[in-house]
Amino acid sequence: MKFSNLLMYGLMLAIAIALAACSGNESGNQETMDHENGHMEHSSTGELPDGLEKALNPKYEEGSSVLMSTEHMEGMQGAEATVAGAFDTIAYAISYTPVNGGERVENHKWIIHEEIENAGEEAFQAGDTVTVEASHMEGMQGAEAIIESVEKTTVYMVDFTPASGNEEIKNHKWLVENELSAE
Repeated sequence: MKFSNLLMYGLMLAIAIALAACSGNESGNQETMDHENGHMEHSSTGELPDGLEKALNPKYEEGSSVLMSTEHMEGMQGAEATVAGAFDTIAYAISYTPVNGGERVENHKWIIHEEIENAGEEAFQAGDTVTVEASHMEGMQGAEAIIESVEKTTVYMVDFTPASGNEEIKNHKWLVENELSAE
């Protein structure tokens, strides 16, 4: 076999190995591009953070059927959900680097005021650095985060079956009012 043919086969093999290595890390890459599809904790016990209060007059009552108009994670957009809880609080979009390594997560929606270490009465502001107590995703709890946006609102915990047909997700935290609509 000629040296040029060997070189070409070697180059093709190296490219194939590199492509296989990239595709083998889908969950990590997926987390960077759309972190909710990566290591999101899909269901929870429904345990609520200390100090979180039920909404006095939520737009969507507990037990209501709603449609989701967001894609925090695969299969949410357009899926039907049942409101498992409604709470008045402050929601934050954050950016952080997971404590267990991995690429930085940008603009994660949402954590709430009660899920931030040493949260006082006053809302944090965009640009503030905080320590996250929420564990919605792998590596989130204990991470130092930058507040990207602040929204005083009602947040909702929902149960739903993803439009992709995966298993039902219980007690998904959190959606804000403008990400839901009545069926």
